[in-house]
Amino acid sequence: MSEQADISAEKQNDTAPEPRTPLATGSEQTGPLPAASDVALEDILPINARLFSEHRWHEYFARLRAEDPVHFNETDIAGRFWSLTRYEDIKKVDTDWKNFSSAHGIVLGFPVGAELPEGMLNMSTFIAMDPPTHDVQRKTVAGSVSPTNLGNMEALIRERTCTVLDALPVGETFDWVETVSIELTTMMLATLFDFPFEDRRKLTRWSDITFAIPQPGGIIESAQQRRDELLECLEYFQRLKAQRLENPGHDLVSMMAHGKDTKDLSPMEYLGNLLLLIVGGNDTTRNTMSGSVYALNQFPDEFTKLKANPDLIPQMVAEVIRWQTPLAYMRRTANHDIEIGGKQIKKNDQILMWYASGNRDDAVFEDPDRLDIQRPNARQHLSFGFGIHRCMGNRLAELQLRILWEELLRRFDTIEVQAEPERTFSSFVNGYTQMPVVVTRRS
Repeated sequence: MSEQADISAEKQNDTAPEPRTPLATGSEQTGPLPAASDVALEDILPINARLFSEHRWHEYFARLRAEDPVHFNETDIAGRFWSLTRYEDIKKVDTDWKNFSSAHGIVLGFPVGAELPEGMLNMSTFIAMDPPTHDVQRKTVAGSVSPTNLGNMEALIRERTCTVLDALPVGETFDWVETVSIELTTMMLATLFDFPFEDRRKLTRWSDITFAIPQPGGIIESAQQRRDELLECLEYFQRLKAQRLENPGHDLVSMMAHGKDTKDLSPMEYLGNLLLLIVGGNDTTRNTMSGSVYALNQFPDEFTKLKANPDLIPQMVAEVIRWQTPLAYMRRTANHDIEIGGKQIKKNDQILMWYASGNRDDAVFEDPDRLDIQRPNARQHLSFGFGIHRCMGNRLAELQLRILWEELLRRFDTIEVQAEPERTFSSFVNGYTQMPVVVTRRS
């Protein structure tokens, strides 16, 4: 099954009506979400995007962890799927690719073997593969974020960070997401792809539409719009690939164009891997950049502690990645009948590993809803995954966040969030679309 099949099926599940429960709709639902305690346990549908866009997911997952940590749902579109909400269950599945496959996709999709809707892009990516194919395709591009390459990029990342921060208006409200988080991550993506710098916001757009839920006035209004724009992405990168075949560099496009295991990818395989790298390098880092500012506003004592001791920045970065969890879940598919947490999982059942919930599991993290920049086990977070699919760019993300906060503390005394941020309408990307802030410079 294709990666795009996953994407579209999740979107339809977020918006398709289910009469049993008020949580089975996303964009069609009206009125406030009920308290988690007021919903019948079997009627909790964790993939409802409103839980995340309205920042209500914490209470629902807390209830699932306490009462039903291996939680079953079934819908007409996705079929049978299970939500894992406790840390140990998630880690066990994430590290066991022999029993729990990625080859059917990484987000909630159609049942295995279901016929795909006509016109759907039949993409695949190496993250949605099992060994050995996964290993050789990942290895082809892994050098872009090797320790040596990160060391070579650090000066450039710092220079660009300084340029962006020095241009911020002082004492005036501006949107942190657009002005800082998107700009910094998009510049980094353009560098990794050796992408024309003047067109770099195309990368942001393609990242945004990959997992966007079609809705009136939304990022995209139809699945057809997503298809058309992603084909434009493919066309653009096909031109870059042709150029790099003649004049190779050290960028991701050149690596794929010349790698023995990736040079002959079909157009849809090429597009799938491009989107994986774009989303992985954009959504995760940019939403943690925004999340770090929001978190330190929510816990001002931790910000005071950080200003007093900037040596805590690396530890703070790990803790913010845990606290934010920029990608809320990943999917696996059961290769055969198997038991998890006393529940009988059937072959081909989809399994959602809710990283966002596991990162708030008080069996692992003391007082987990609190940001603690000195948390001793912060680096044990699930946000990067475990096993063979552990995030390839995790060190790059940490580097960008560390440099950002080193330069922020040198310049600004306060970074004050002026209103609750607007959040991404998605149950997969746990992110921000707008966050008004005011900064004051250090005296």
